[in-house]
Amino acid sequence: MTREFLKMHGLGNDFVVIDARKTPYSPAEAEVRAISDRKTGVGCDQFIVIEPAKTTGTAGFMRIRNADGGEVSACGNASRCVGWLLMEESGSERVTFETNAGILEARRAGEGLVTVDMGPARLEWNQIPLAGPADTLRVDVAHGGFEGPVAVNMGNPHAVFFVDDAEAVPLAEVGPVFENHPTFPERTNVEFAQVLSPTSIRMRVWERGAGITRACGTGACATMVAAARRGLVGRKADVILDGGTLTIEWLEDGRVLMTGPIALSFTGRLSPELVHV
Repeated sequence: MTREFLKMHGLGNDFVVIDARKTPYSPAEAEVRAISDRKTGVGCDQFIVIEPAKTTGTAGFMRIRNADGGEVSACGNASRCVGWLLMEESGSERVTFETNAGILEARRAGEGLVTVDMGPARLEWNQIPLAGPADTLRVDVAHGGFEGPVAVNMGNPHAVFFVDDAEAVPLAEVGPVFENHPTFPERTNVEFAQVLSPTSIRMRVWERGAGITRACGTGACATMVAAARRGLVGRKADVILDGGTLTIEWLEDGRVLMTGPIALSFTGRLSPELVHV
């Protein structure tokens, strides 16, 4: 048996997307890794399966796996892509769908642009989670000259470091150290952010289970919230990633809105060798 798939991306953060609402599909970790491999598979940062909705009134359930096969609860760029697919399918201007992090709402925001309400930023130590009680505004971890990140959960954990020069950070060296630091029992995404102005932030990211990616939607949300908590920006700013720019707004009620582009790269059908590894 083979499977039809879509290859999509948001600012270069790319996904294999499979619609399993009619025919169930629950690939093993080895199968996800094989499909995600950029040399022998399709290649992607995250592997997305759209499953039947579990809650009345939602259009589907988005299951998210990283390229290493592990399941995660949230992915901002993939949420925009899936939201766009479901809106195209229904012809609507907005849609709600489910994730393990909760119900999300997506709406059209212009040609090729989608806004997703990512829900509330979670800021307590046990919501990140951290290994024990701590001040999430300055977590006591350090390595390679980087220290004191802001911890934010946007459906997944993030550690945001503020630096003078984001381009100079040796991301491949320090990213995995912080991802696997014992302070973060579920591991963490790691962002290095340089505030350019009260409305602009340059950010680079090491994603948990995926490594360096060109963009991370939840990371952009976490970075904006972290910068606002530190008093470095207001409640709305552009976050400039390697792949492009996302506009993030932290509403007074705690919810975070993310606006950015989506793209459909190509469609295809997985070979039996990839589907049954």
